[in-house]
Amino acid sequence: MANSLVSPRLETVLQRLFDAAGQDGEHDAPDRASWARMTAAELADARENVYIPIAAEAGKLLYGLVRAVRPQSVVEFGTSYGISTLYLAAAVTDNSTGHVFTTELSRKKAAAARANLDEAGVGAAVTVLPGDALETLAGVAGPVGLALLDGWKDLYLPVLRLLEPKLAPGALVAADDTTFPATADYLAYVRDPANGYVSVDFPVEDGMELSAWTR
Repeated sequence: MANSLVSPRLETVLQRLFDAAGQDGEHDAPDRASWARMTAAELADARENVYIPIAAEAGKLLYGLVRAVRPQSVVEFGTSYGISTLYLAAAVTDNSTGHVFTTELSRKKAAAARANLDEAGVGAAVTVLPGDALETLAGVAGPVGLALLDGWKDLYLPVLRLLEPKLAPGALVAADDTTFPATADYLAYVRDPANGYVSVDFPVEDGMELSAWTR
């Protein structure tokens, strides 16, 4: 059975990106409320050199989930330079079925992610959508079997609500960086059974919430 995570081609790209992320001096995107005088696009441009990477263990977790669920559509909110996207794309490629749709507000990052995915040999499994997630993801057709939320934390809940009509029964939603205070409203929503989720906190770096859609 294929495992692209041990492919030298993909490993080389991931290592280069993790090394660069470790040198950028700032790993976590702030809550946009602290940048109130800037638009989202201006803030994205200001942060275009910040990698904001997912933890390697979280990436392996996502790879395993995609391999197990075998979703036809995977949606990612917050591409950055494509580190998390590489794990998703590797899993879809190894499943020989499905496709990843990822969105990124910074056009520089979207272009860099596209190049990184192609360099790693998994680019065919991914469509990179530059622009505002609330616009780009509105056009993605369902059913979505797995979604990763890893962009602006205050947009987790609006993006989830946008995707809900497209979620497949039993779809998984993974939200990264859930130790950040800006995710509080999102966590309250997915942890309330009345909203249709069974949700659990998974102990990876900065926290990850895994929520199964039960409707």
